[in-house]
Amino acid sequence: MELRQVEHFLAVARCGSFTAAAQEVHVVQSALSASIRKLEAELGLPLFERTTRRVALTEAGRALLPMAHRILADVVAARGEVAALAGLASGRVSIGTIQALSVVDLPAKLGEFRDRYPGIRIHVRDGKVPGLAAAVASGELDLAFLAGDQPLSAELTGFREWSQQLVLLSHPGHRLARRRRVRLTELDGEPFVEFSGSGIQTMVAHRFADAGVRQNRVCEATYMPLLVELVAAGLGVSIVPQPVADRSGLPFARFERPAISRAIHLAGRGPRPANPAARALLAHLLA
Repeated sequence: MELRQVEHFLAVARCGSFTAAAQEVHVVQSALSASIRKLEAELGLPLFERTTRRVALTEAGRALLPMAHRILADVVAARGEVAALAGLASGRVSIGTIQALSVVDLPAKLGEFRDRYPGIRIHVRDGKVPGLAAAVASGELDLAFLAGDQPLSAELTGFREWSQQLVLLSHPGHRLARRRRVRLTELDGEPFVEFSGSGIQTMVAHRFADAGVRQNRVCEATYMPLLVELVAAGLGVSIVPQPVADRSGLPFARFERPAISRAIHLAGRGPRPANPAARALLAHLLA
């Protein structure tokens, strides 16, 4: 098994298409297909189901996926160790982040890091917490900002924790627009715009259920700026991090006791990142 075969396998798994994967890794499609066929021949099993419409992982492909991520992560770490000997003149670091990150100005921090280490390439991915956590655990990401009201899984290490307050966001003409504080019970049956697929969605659903409040979901969005625009258009209220509400210019109210908040974690796979570039970025983020 060659490293380029592992990279090609991961590209096809990520893109779901041989054409898109070939473009991503900058090879012609015939060469990529030949690389995958050779890998399948060496392993003795097909890794992908190929149809006219899609390319999907087989059971063997799904079994190989986490190991392939670890192989690539170990290679990146090895390259990083060599780069460390040259004073981090080169290398690569990958970091994940939730959309509604507000406890850290990540673009500014990465700009400062880039000024200090211009030879290091930085990969940033935004996404939902389960996917980001899995990517850190597999080694696909070095670090990630994760959110939730539950402790981190045992396979992850938290380097720092912050608390993020959630508030009720509404449009100017809403009946609660002039309120500074509200009770969750006042939202029974209220048209609600939710942040679909997010940790916020899960947390809010649990809070409504625990309070015996009916959540009237009328609209959902997977992109926080769009969610804010939907609330501004009067489709319903929503529960968002307070910094998002501050920037929106829309009316918002804090929740009376119990308040609604969630923890934000900066997490990695172990107590000390194997990749020197990731260690340098971690130190910069914690400074």
